[in-house]
Amino acid sequence: MKIVIQRVSRASVTIDGNVKSAIGRGYLILLGIGSNDTDDDIQWLVKKVVGLRVFDDANGVMNLSIGDVGGDIIVVSQFTLMASTKKGNRPSWIKAAPHHISIPLYNRFCEALSAATGKSVGTGEFGADMKVELLNDGPVTICMDTEHKE
Repeated sequence: MKIVIQRVSRASVTIDGNVKSAIGRGYLILLGIGSNDTDDDIQWLVKKVVGLRVFDDANGVMNLSIGDVGGDIIVVSQFTLMASTKKGNRPSWIKAAPHHISIPLYNRFCEALSAATGKSVGTGEFGADMKVELLNDGPVTICMDTEHKE
């Protein structure tokens, strides 16, 4: 699994002109799921996301977590994070998990984040043409990949 976490002042996901999810301060997370990803990857990522200290404390130091600031989260499935660009100029999606694997893992990732934060997690819609808007705060953008846990 690969994620891109963006600390945001606000973010939203719109599908066919209708807002599906919207948040204020928190994280917009783009999630790419590979064919070999498991529930162990979900647990590792959720622990990292919840513990990540990238919000400013009273002294202006990034020392607070999403829970410390009461932030919200939107998770958007993003199979393009799994792109391989080793050959040529057209990305290959061979590493991306097929729907029968990725949809359940995406749902379990969102459920695990919700359980860990005690708050509902906003989502997009799997496979939909989504318009994602955000106001990146900082900007702060963090990438994580479960292939590089150690």
